[in-house]
Amino acid sequence: MTRRRLKLSKAMKARLWRLARRSVYVAFGLLAASVVWTAAYVVVEPPTTITILQRAAAGADVRRRPIALEYVSPHLVRAVIAAEDTRFCVHDGFDTEAIRAALADARRGAGLRGASTISQQTAKNAFLWTGGGFARKAAEAWFTLWAEALWSKRRTMEIYLNAAEWGDGIFGAEAAAQARFGKSAAHLTPREAALLAAVLPSPNKWRLDPPGPYVTSRAATIEARMGVVRRDALARCVLRNS
Repeated sequence: MTRRRLKLSKAMKARLWRLARRSVYVAFGLLAASVVWTAAYVVVEPPTTITILQRAAAGADVRRRPIALEYVSPHLVRAVIAAEDTRFCVHDGFDTEAIRAALADARRGAGLRGASTISQQTAKNAFLWTGGGFARKAAEAWFTLWAEALWSKRRTMEIYLNAAEWGDGIFGAEAAAQARFGKSAAHLTPREAALLAAVLPSPNKWRLDPPGPYVTSRAATIEARMGVVRRDALARCVLRNS
């Protein structure tokens, strides 16, 4: 009986060892595939995103028209930097100053505020799904690291503006400009750009048609900050004449 148990134990160990090796191979394969996927987007526009597929599956009338960054008004670039990430041109994907400030607020009991950069949001929009959870956050960090290594800041901004959601199944700056203002993203005014940037944190909750008091106030604040972005050249990594 003892000898038989020992044989079974050895067989079980062998199976577990094979399973472990296969798991390692699969993990390395997935990591390698994610790097290749990220590298492909250096030159290829993401054909779709998980969020777009989710919205379409839920019955939304998805509208998206990707365009090159040169056809987007510089006002919108300044607006999203002013609203979402004023250190976009100087950080390496993660804003450590914002993270420290958010953690300090949490320790004081003020609640954990967002510290997500445009780089992180782009990684999430291009490769992942919305929502929280450790797995999604870990994957977001992984893709952010590789996107920062492989993409230029201009490319990151281009993908961001083409993948961002503006509510009602509208994705990308061109579709948003056409739907909300009846014009191309190239011709957005500073006010219109500020309004679009104002709803980005919660595009299916905050409205532009017409904007409520909160969105109107937030857009005014963003428009004022856009002047600072231009004055201090905070968009210099994206706009040639920042």
